[in-house]
Formats: sequence, C-alpha cells, structure tokens
Amino acid sequence: MPATHPDRVTGRRSYYRPVTEDDLSRSPAAPSDTALPGDPPVPDPTVPPPGSAAGVDTAEPEKRRRGRPKGSTSTARTTRVVELTLTVAGGADGEWQAELKQGPSWISRGLPINAASVLRAAQELHPELAEPIEAAIGAAREQRAARVAALEAELEQARKALAELEA
Repeated sequence: MPATHPDRVTGRRSYYRPVTEDDLSRSPAAPSDTALPGDPPVPDPTVPPPGSAAGVDTAEPEKRRRGRPKGSTSTARTTRVVELTLTVAGGADGEWQAELKQGPSWISRGLPINAASVLRAAQELHPELAEPIEAAIGAAREQRAARVAALEAELEQARKALAELEA
C-alpha cells in the first residue's frame, strides 16, 4: 500500500464531496482521544508555551487549498464582454475626428467626421451627451460665420481695388 501524506484525509477524496466530521476522525493527522502510557503529554493549543511572548501571533498561516475557491464562478458561464473605446474629438474650428480602440490596440485613428453626424449620434445616445456637443458645434458655427463674413468683406475690397485698376 502506498504511503499517504499525514495531512490527507483517508477514504473517498474530499473534493468529490464536502468534508464531514466522520472524515476528520479517520484522518491520520487527527488527534487521538486516547493517549498511550509512553506518549508525551500533548500541550493545550490555546495556552501559549512558557517562555513565549503572550499576545504574539505564532499561528501558522492557513495552507492554500487546492481547486477553485468557493463562490468563484467559472469564466465559461459568464458572458464575454467586448470592450471598445470610441473617442470623438472636435476643436473650435469645427473639425471632428474619431478613434476606435479595442483593449490596448488601435483599430482606427484620426477618421474625419462631419459635425452633423456627431450631433445625431450624441442625440441618439443620451440627451446629456447631446447638450454640450450641440453647444460646441453652435460655437464653431458662429466662428465659421464670422470668418465667412470677414472673408466676404475682404473679397469685396479686393474686387473694388481690381475695378479701380482696370478703370
């Protein structure tokens, strides 16, 4: 018969069923209730031995048990989650770009997007997202309108100067 480890419970393996009091009494490591005449006295584990500091934790750390801890679930039973990060960035100039990232790797970067598409997508996602984006697009629209007015005025001056040169 092969030698068994002193901490191992004899009988059926304990990981097929819960360990019971009956299993513990059959264990070779279990303390026996009867002491033989030649055996040394067994010290009480609750009383610290003489010469040791009282209150000092001298207990050995609990040994790690084999297998999955109770309460943990298998990853095979849970739904797998795909994490994608979509970043939409726009500046005051009205140019918008999108970047898509899956985990640490980039799928696409710097894709140009028009402002109307960004606003529509934000409105479909949530009103709290749409409000600040709409404000940013409105500010960019005002800046563009002011720039167009300034360029039209400059163009009109250039046309007048050209007309004076031709006359």
